[in-house]
Amino acid sequence: MLRFLAIRILSAIPVLLVLSIVTFAIIQAPPGDYGDFIRSQLMNQGGASAVVAEAQADAYRKAHGLDKPIIIQYFNWIGGIVTRGDFGDSFFYNKPVSTVVAERLPRTLLLALVCHILASFIGITFGILAATRQYSWVDSVLSFFSFLGTTIPRFLIAIVLVYILAFRLNVQEIGSFFSPQYGGAPWSWAKFVDLVKHVWPVVAIATFGGLAYNMRVMRANLLDTLNAQYVETARAKGMSEGAVIMRHAVPNALHPLIMYQGVVLPYMLTGEIEVAIVFSLATVGPAIVSSMAVGDVYVTATFMMVLAGTLIVGNIIADMLLALLDPRVRLGGGKE
Repeated sequence: MLRFLAIRILSAIPVLLVLSIVTFAIIQAPPGDYGDFIRSQLMNQGGASAVVAEAQADAYRKAHGLDKPIIIQYFNWIGGIVTRGDFGDSFFYNKPVSTVVAERLPRTLLLALVCHILASFIGITFGILAATRQYSWVDSVLSFFSFLGTTIPRFLIAIVLVYILAFRLNVQEIGSFFSPQYGGAPWSWAKFVDLVKHVWPVVAIATFGGLAYNMRVMRANLLDTLNAQYVETARAKGMSEGAVIMRHAVPNALHPLIMYQGVVLPYMLTGEIEVAIVFSLATVGPAIVSSMAVGDVYVTATFMMVLAGTLIVGNIIADMLLALLDPRVRLGGGKE
């Protein structure tokens, strides 16, 4: 198992390298950079002339290496990461990129992890209920629920919910994690409750899509498994239906969902990102959007690499979970 883990980690290095090149090139492809943002700000808000604004923008580009060819900028960026662990400086936030990531990534991952746990637990439970009650009203209601979750865009649900909260329920504190009185306060039960009151819409919406997918996959797989020969054999031996389902059918029906864990964390991250953008929460999503809008290339590239890293780590974790769940995987498909 350790050898397998080491090989997977080593094989991820060239993948990340290629992704860094592609990501950096795509980010730099649109015309304009942060120097153009500075020029527009000086002209629109500072009242500077076009000549003065352009001179200031050129000076900023030269000071920060933005006037160099894109390949030089890339090697300066990736070289700093490899040799010094330096992801560069954010032009927009005026601080190291590592600081921006450290401020926003942990809360984003925590939200995504909570969404993932809820979506997996509730979705798998609903899938078992729907499969064991096929064609009943329970199956119909849950199937309709999962259909809505897989078809309605999450950002659309977020927009509708923001409208309801802000304009119908007159909720004032949208776009923050805490109320003002809890912002710098130490952790307590009251602060935790306040956090839940602020983030529940993001968690609920991001969970909805993953829950629906888990339920549909679990229902379909469990229906196939319940008709398998070994399940019929277990029934013939006199086992109760509950024991047959939970001990024999469900573990085998979980295999595709275990493999799905390889992409679920990035999926939950993107779901959280979509919703967080609408709610303007201080997480990864708004940071990516704002940095792309102004040409803050190092922030955008670093966050995109982080998302790629979560996909690779998720696939490794999925392989490990599948090996633990199924002894045949650990034995390479051989006989036990």
